Amino acid sequence: MLSETILEMKDICKSFPGVKALDGVDFKLRKGEIHALMGENGAGKSTLIKVITGVYEKDAGLITLQGEPIHCKTPEEAQNKGIGTVYQEIMLCSNLTVAENMCIGRSHSSFVNWKQMNEKAAQLLASLGIPASPIQELSSCSLAVQQMIAIARAVDMDCKILILDEPTSSLDEDEVQKLFALMRELKERGVGIIFITHFLEQVYEISDRITVLRNGKLVGEYETSSLSQFDLISKMLGNVLEDITKLQKHEPIVTDTTIPVFEGRELSSAAGVRPFNFTIQKGEVNGFAGLLGSGRSESARAIFAADKVTGGEVRMKGKRVKIKTPLQAIQQGIGYLPEDRKDDGIIDDLSVRDNIILTLQVLKGFFKPLSLKQAQTFAEEYIEKLNIKTPTPNTPIKSLSGGNQQKVILARWLLTNPEYLILDEPTRGIDVGTKVEIQKLVLKLASEGMSLTFISSEIEEMLRTCSRLIVMKDREIVAELKGTELTENDVMNVIAQGGKTKCAN
Repeated sequence: MLSETILEMKDICKSFPGVKALDGVDFKLRKGEIHALMGENGAGKSTLIKVITGVYEKDAGLITLQGEPIHCKTPEEAQNKGIGTVYQEIMLCSNLTVAENMCIGRSHSSFVNWKQMNEKAAQLLASLGIPASPIQELSSCSLAVQQMIAIARAVDMDCKILILDEPTSSLDEDEVQKLFALMRELKERGVGIIFITHFLEQVYEISDRITVLRNGKLVGEYETSSLSQFDLISKMLGNVLEDITKLQKHEPIVTDTTIPVFEGRELSSAAGVRPFNFTIQKGEVNGFAGLLGSGRSESARAIFAADKVTGGEVRMKGKRVKIKTPLQAIQQGIGYLPEDRKDDGIIDDLSVRDNIILTLQVLKGFFKPLSLKQAQTFAEEYIEKLNIKTPTPNTPIKSLSGGNQQKVILARWLLTNPEYLILDEPTRGIDVGTKVEIQKLVLKLASEGMSLTFISSEIEEMLRTCSRLIVMKDREIVAELKGTELTENDVMNVIAQGGKTKCAN
């Protein structure tokens, strides 16, 4: 089965004004395989997918499906040829039932046979092992099940090829395994799957082959079993990999008389985090570690007062201050990059410039607006400083890649020159190269005296950046690790055992 090529792309080229997004790229997908498409943001992955699915028209090259040339001009045309796509953001209607979501837009008749629709949906759900009822509202399903339903919808039209673009970015480990079980089931049925992800471990768990793109060009195609993770990263990044090994943590000097930049005593919030004590020193990078749901983000939000503060007191440089709202936190020199950049971070209809200056304008007050010249100067300064890839400062932020959107939010906070900056999942869903850039920036800011809290689901990158980890379980602090205790084994053992050792006060 694996020897049969179902999709072949030869010498594909696609240019935009000033950018050659694809430069002679070749790609092959076999029947019944899971093929990982890898590369940094800007490598050409999304453009290649959009050429396959008819969103973009290629400038040159040949695409064949089961040996026959195709030229899809619209996504609908691609779907009719058996090419289904499921994007990172679930494109379904949460207020409709599961069956309605699976069938919507599939019938050109004004009459709906509800019984037939529900029965057909039930059969497809059962055949794919998806734990959902056709008559339940989609909003009642977990994210993983919603993702599976989106896949079921995509494969419901004689699907030959399934494209999954970052399908696991919002799922926990158990949900990922359920999704992988569905992918393996489809693979056994002969569906060719193109899998795009930033999680390298998942690539090695689920994929058969890997194609790597860099700067719009094909680096190579490899059997997954014959390509090490180190080699994969090297091929994705070129020389950037060396930067990871050169990262050096900043260790602040702390004595008995050192006054913390921020100190929280018995902090609690309406989000259910248990009262906790927390300090951070000038120039320190610390972090909250723990599994999804452990209280990492809730603790960060309590510090910033993003959730309603229900108890505790706060001191800045030893002085007691009132922080009951995010504005008060900002006024005290605290910044917060939220976990969900799409819903809580960017304002997608605004330009890159307006997103960058937003917090500074809030501090100044809206009756003292920045001039256009000032706003443009600030935007251009931070676009250059953070290497934000955008055509112009006036470009809508929603058109940027996830990594560049994240840099814009960082620029927003850096423009206010905060003393203490909280970064909640700053590298989630972005390419490895941009992750390294952000980690280097964190350590640079710490070396210049800024205090930072760094939260990530990837323990390795927290160990690279943090000099102290506060480990959480069941929404309370169970340990504080530093020095020789900062190893992946120590962190995981504390999480597994859940025993309290030291408190972060």
